[in-house]
Amino acid sequence: MKYFKSSIITTIIGVILAWLWGEHILRGSGFTCVFIALILSVLEVSLSFDNAVINATKLEKMTPIWRHRFITWGILIAVFGMRLLFPIAVVSIFAKLSCLNVLNMALNDAQQYAHYLELTHAPIVTFGGTFLMMLFLSYFFNKEKDTHWIECIEKPLTKCSHINGFEIITTLVFLLLTSRFVNTNQQKEVLIAGICGIIIYLLIDGISHALERHEEERAKILSTTVKGAGLISFLYLELIDASFSLDGVLGAFALSSDIMIITIGLSIGAVFVRSLTIMLTEKKTLAQYLYLENGAHWAIGALSIIMLISTFKEIPEVITGLIGLAFIITSFISSIIYNKKKAV
Repeated sequence: MKYFKSSIITTIIGVILAWLWGEHILRGSGFTCVFIALILSVLEVSLSFDNAVINATKLEKMTPIWRHRFITWGILIAVFGMRLLFPIAVVSIFAKLSCLNVLNMALNDAQQYAHYLELTHAPIVTFGGTFLMMLFLSYFFNKEKDTHWIECIEKPLTKCSHINGFEIITTLVFLLLTSRFVNTNQQKEVLIAGICGIIIYLLIDGISHALERHEEERAKILSTTVKGAGLISFLYLELIDASFSLDGVLGAFALSSDIMIITIGLSIGAVFVRSLTIMLTEKKTLAQYLYLENGAHWAIGALSIIMLISTFKEIPEVITGLIGLAFIITSFISSIIYNKKKAV
């Protein structure tokens, strides 16, 4: 329970703010706003459980100071950056309006704001989809990977690492297929957004690996413990967080067009995901449950494909959440079975 104290406090504050905001915009709608905010928080947790697992794998390699910064600074970026400022910035860029005008629209003309955000849906989710697909494929197209959950699939996938850049080729194929199904007037934007997602992933991942190799060499000389490069790992995690939150932010408008209620609801969920990440890291859960990381990456792969499909076909958020949750739960059960067999 100690890991979720901040989440519980955030929930209480969020409920109060949602009620006050509801009463402010329409007297008597406070409890309705509270209900929607809580539903959105559950949606965010269900969509981001695999995100918590991935974050935990990276946090284990970070120094305590950068781990603390991810928990403190990172949550501010996740709450105010991705759930409030990012959608406003995106609408501002694509609608060619000032951020202040868009903010005013979000607060006072929610329907118009939701309309503009819907117009930017395809390029936004394409960026997140290609970024997450690169993350998914890079994990399985790895010759050094020796833990296989779905062995008949995962083991052959490691052989793909012999072809340099095969994950890039695969992601580009998915991107090109996606662009053929979107509206003609959005094809260019979708292609640019998808390529940007691939480039950003390669840039962050490449710098991260280069700095980690530098740290390893330095550790051998100084006989110190290897720790991941702090700033790059921090940026890497924030980008993963951002990609995961894209689907939740856009999907939230199916339940409400009020940006404040959406921000409150998703923020509550984001804090719970952070608490879950800390618990997984400190309790060394990933080491105890062998296939949990594999399951999380399969969930990421499914999410990336769903995000690309959603550029031209609407997919209910509940399906997205259930698919990811199914992979996590199944890999968790498989890990328990493995541990019992090992103990015998």
